[in-house]
Amino acid sequence: MKRNRTAIARSLIKRLAWDELDPAYLRRLVEIARDEDLAGLGLRARPRKTGDRSTGSIAAAPRAAAANLVARQELVACGLPLLPVILAAYGSGVSVQLRARDGSRIRPGGTLATLSGDPRTLLAAERIILNFLQRLSGVATQTRLYADALGKSRTRLLDTRKTTPGYRMLEKYAVACGGGWNHRLGLFDRVMLKDNHLALLGSNDGLAAAVARAKKTGLPVEVEVDRLDQIPPVLDAGADVILLDNFTPAMLKRAVALVGRRAFTEASGGITLKTLPKLAALGLDFVSTGALVHQSIWVDIGLDWKS
Repeated sequence: MKRNRTAIARSLIKRLAWDELDPAYLRRLVEIARDEDLAGLGLRARPRKTGDRSTGSIAAAPRAAAANLVARQELVACGLPLLPVILAAYGSGVSVQLRARDGSRIRPGGTLATLSGDPRTLLAAERIILNFLQRLSGVATQTRLYADALGKSRTRLLDTRKTTPGYRMLEKYAVACGGGWNHRLGLFDRVMLKDNHLALLGSNDGLAAAVARAKKTGLPVEVEVDRLDQIPPVLDAGADVILLDNFTPAMLKRAVALVGRRAFTEASGGITLKTLPKLAALGLDFVSTGALVHQSIWVDIGLDWKS
């Protein structure tokens, strides 16, 4: 490889940090969630009366109260910095004190945060708070299971673009909190020639020309293969990464030997908790799976009033 492998590796993967997320993007997601709940956003015929009708039916409520966000199961926390953004969308008069950090393992009964202020605001925001935290912590918890299955292997666990529309950056951040790494964030930050692209090219000459053009962008170039005999032309074309799609462990071992240090190797397809330990010692650079997001399950978090 002409460029330094370490430099290329740094351009291939990253772990999104909270301060890299756009505050306007976060506020927009929160406001959409709030308006779905309070004003029927998404309905052709919006309700005439909006707001939290349930809490509004209570004749009297205390001026101040406090509640804890409590883990009902073991989980990896994620989304806690979003709490102030959510509460701000419901008005003033409520504060939050974080009791844990994103990425930390929380045991059942552990407190994630304490919310204090107007109980009517807390009740109105409760479901939206839990929806975000349960979803993001679910992705982080799932990712931690997959990362642990790889053990101390030098192979790094990557996510994919199989994310919930509109929530990609938050879900990729959750993957990072769970110990995974972020593959390309979108179509804008990597050239990735997959099977449908190659079908359009139609020949090895077309592949070589496409890779040559792609490398002029300065972006990493990745090419997907599903057979061993496809690897030499891809190497000759100068790809930075070869995506080995649905290869068996035996085929992956042969592919890694064939590629050597001429490119990075990435296994994808059929990646499960059961197969990951078999892949850990094959010498792969990366293993990618969309299951970190699309197979994750919401974790159980509750809001409990403090007495």
